[in-house]
Amino acid sequence: MFLYNLRLAIKSIRRNLSLSVLMVAAIGIGIGACMTVVTVYYMMSGDPIPHKSDRLFAVQLNNWEAPGPFDQDRPERLPELLTYQDAMNLMESDIPTRKLAMHASGLTLDPANPDINPMLTTTLFTTTDFFAMFDLPFQYGGAWDESADSSAAEVAVISRSLNETVFGGENSVGERISLDNREFLIIGVLDHWEPVPRFYSAHNNAFGETDDAFIPLSVNATWEKQNFGNTNCWGDSPIDSYAAFLGSECVWIEYWVELDTAAQQDRYLSYLAAYISEQKRLGRFPIADASAEIHDVNDWLVYNEVVNPDFRVLLGLAIMFLVVCLINTVALLLAKFSANAPRVGLRRALGASKATIFKQNLVEVGLIGLGGGMLGLLLARLGLQGVKAVNLGQYDQLVRMDQTLVIAALLVSVVAALIAGLYPTWRICQVPPATYLKTQ
Repeated sequence: MFLYNLRLAIKSIRRNLSLSVLMVAAIGIGIGACMTVVTVYYMMSGDPIPHKSDRLFAVQLNNWEAPGPFDQDRPERLPELLTYQDAMNLMESDIPTRKLAMHASGLTLDPANPDINPMLTTTLFTTTDFFAMFDLPFQYGGAWDESADSSAAEVAVISRSLNETVFGGENSVGERISLDNREFLIIGVLDHWEPVPRFYSAHNNAFGETDDAFIPLSVNATWEKQNFGNTNCWGDSPIDSYAAFLGSECVWIEYWVELDTAAQQDRYLSYLAAYISEQKRLGRFPIADASAEIHDVNDWLVYNEVVNPDFRVLLGLAIMFLVVCLINTVALLLAKFSANAPRVGLRRALGASKATIFKQNLVEVGLIGLGGGMLGLLLARLGLQGVKAVNLGQYDQLVRMDQTLVIAALLVSVVAALIAGLYPTWRICQVPPATYLKTQ
């Protein structure tokens, strides 16, 4: 029966081709605009590490002092980053399952191959738990161990893309790379890893590409490379050397811990409170209500406003635009079905029931919705490329539509068309057969 209704629907679409094309276009434009915005919003607000996002926590300590709070507009907020001395002190705790400190920098890589030009690499100075805590996959080799952290070993893990650029994708473990004229032994090459958003760097380019190289944080204690992230300082103590900078009240180190249970989280919060009390006795953390906070991955993304508020407004406008397109589709369906009234009256007189007419017209509406969905997907892809071009690559990680979004777009299109077609279909089923038999 469905195939019979499908044949009738195709004939009806061909019979009123211009109206059918208008309806497909109306639905397609609405779906295209809506899915462009939904795709960006979906990628922005997605959980980048869903299997353990509730066990990974960014750590904050309020070491700030007057004049004024750290954030003048939102005085209740703590600094997103830690001082170097606080990060190193917290590394001594054995409460977390894993813990890491890190900061980003940019180093010039000078390839041994003369055919490859020197390039600026985004380099992450971090500790060994970074790889296990965030589940980084390896194509070749692996991460360094704790002894490399403590000895400031000159070893490196590089990204898959950097390995393909410099070594042609071959196993480069055991090779050396020159970063700012310092030689590092490659001990690992990552496989494809692009969390969206980059939750571990939510406050600084959350939608950037994966870092090119990873080296032990301890190396920079003597190398003195500049931080590429945010650095905020307070106090009158002179910073006339890198050692003074490391011991200052400047916040620039991102710190994460893995806490597997609620009890472990409570213990760690108690530990942080005790740490602040101890530092107060040493003359630090001068404000009376100095406190600590931990945020899991999704809470951290919200805290750092990774989802641009403008996109929420744009999402609402896109949905409203889709509704307007559906209202236009309702009007077009009423016009189309009214033109078919004589034919429907004849079918009713020959014994077709209202249910039969209703089903046949809904199949036609669903077919139009499917066509609109396919057109909408094409327009959405064009829209996403427009977003990419306008933002000059800032949202490159967001302008891709995965299988879930494609299926969702087609389902929304068909369901929306069916909803839009309910009233026109009901109206045509109320046609009295006798009215049109007299005119035939």
